[in-house]
Amino acid sequence: MSAEWTPDVERLAAFDEDEWARVERTYAGRLIAYIARRVPDVEARDDVVQEVFLGAVRGIGNFDSKFTFEQYLFGICRNRTIDQMRRRKLVGTGEGGLEDDEAAPPGIETLVQDDDSPSRIVRRTDLHSQGRALLRDALREWVQETWAAGEFTRLMVVEALLRGGWRNRDTWERFGLRDETAVAGIKFRALKKLREIVAKTDETGEIVPSLSQLAEDGDVPIDVATVWTEERVSCPARHWIARSLADALDKDPAEFVALHVDEIGCDWCQANRDDLKRQDDSTLEPLLKAIEASTARFLRSRTIR
Repeated sequence: MSAEWTPDVERLAAFDEDEWARVERTYAGRLIAYIARRVPDVEARDDVVQEVFLGAVRGIGNFDSKFTFEQYLFGICRNRTIDQMRRRKLVGTGEGGLEDDEAAPPGIETLVQDDDSPSRIVRRTDLHSQGRALLRDALREWVQETWAAGEFTRLMVVEALLRGGWRNRDTWERFGLRDETAVAGIKFRALKKLREIVAKTDETGEIVPSLSQLAEDGDVPIDVATVWTEERVSCPARHWIARSLADALDKDPAEFVALHVDEIGCDWCQANRDDLKRQDDSTLEPLLKAIEASTARFLRSRTIR
């Protein structure tokens, strides 16, 4: 089975058992690897994986094509894992809450001011969604162009600043640059290129100016670092991680993959790496059979009338 296989979402939405079975066998290992870093109990993590796939089946009708299927699946996995961590903490200590890096999102009362009219709220929400999509696509294009051009130092600097939250000083020393002004120059040129890409892809010619105006008013903050991280624009494809493990990458891309996976610590890519490093796939067989049985029951209940 190819590591880069992409599921047919239309077949999944039609509750095709064979397609869902292939999804489960393709993604179960990496989901387990992600959960295992957070949930120590084996039975509990197996339960989480089954919940993930059942949640994916139930929600596939609302799949948003702006995301990859892996993003869709890992988004459910993250939420189910947080639920399990919360339950474990409640049982273990009698106290609620999450770790700092797993904090729940702010309530709606923190997002809407008293003087917001319904039309203003809708306009702001729509612009934020469109602006975020533009920024996501621009960041992906920038990453792909930078990778293709072999500008890996530039890519690693921006990765460290945006995803790692590094300071300029730490960054220039880590990558052997001249001084902090070299970092600032890389950041300036990257942002300039991003503005050009966004302006080119804003077909209406209205979104960028509107976002700029609202940003001046304190509305619609689109954090580049947040989009960079949450949209996984710099995550190397699974086959790049596999080649890295096999020492089959050239020096520069290998350094970027190591930075992204190990130093920056991308959760999803670490899960992919841990899954690829597993020597014995037969260890997953009992879990896969349990997953297939539980999802098959639901799929048949949806297709038999």
